[in-house]
Amino acid sequence: MAIPSARPFLEKNPIVPVVVLNRVEDAVPTARALLAGGITSAEVTFRTPVAAECIASIARNVPEIAVGAGTVINAEQANAAIDAGATFLVSPGFSATVADVAAERGVPLLPGVANPTDIMAAVEYGLDVMKFFPAVPLGGLSVIKAFAAPFPQLKFLPTGGISEKNAAEWLSQPFIAAIGGSWMVTTKLVDNGEFDTITELSAQAMSIAKEVTR
Repeated sequence: MAIPSARPFLEKNPIVPVVVLNRVEDAVPTARALLAGGITSAEVTFRTPVAAECIASIARNVPEIAVGAGTVINAEQANAAIDAGATFLVSPGFSATVADVAAERGVPLLPGVANPTDIMAAVEYGLDVMKFFPAVPLGGLSVIKAFAAPFPQLKFLPTGGISEKNAAEWLSQPFIAAIGGSWMVTTKLVDNGEFDTITELSAQAMSIAKEVTR
């Protein structure tokens, strides 16, 4: 089976928040705060032991949010995320075993790519959208422009170093499908219960996205 393309999802979600949740009880308030600011997706990272439970809670209680799993590095995590209700998977790199799960389960996958070899491996699996990670530390727009040139059929989701200061510049590029970031939903904001601030920053992020014409 082919892995479904993430393009339809990203066309509706130009901003994909990268969310780290340390407590299950923060999952629903965080999702609702994002939604109140106009954001309709969330990438919940598998950096904490409660990630799958948080994904399940959001999927069950805030269905307006397209919740996915981030930092998925093996097949076990991929299956756990999908079982919990994740509607997309994001990995820091390309893993054939994770890609196989995405294909078998029919869930879009955004693998991390950092060089043309990574891109070609993902293309061989039929993927047409990839995560460029870590975007700014790898060299930013000048690097991804060079990567995109030989692959005009592809789109990218840059993550890593993206903020409100450079979001518009990234989103204005024709090869960028959407951007990922955590500036509107930092771990500190979540842990401190500053959900009104998350809503405010989310609204600002969506305002930036709406002003960009590509």
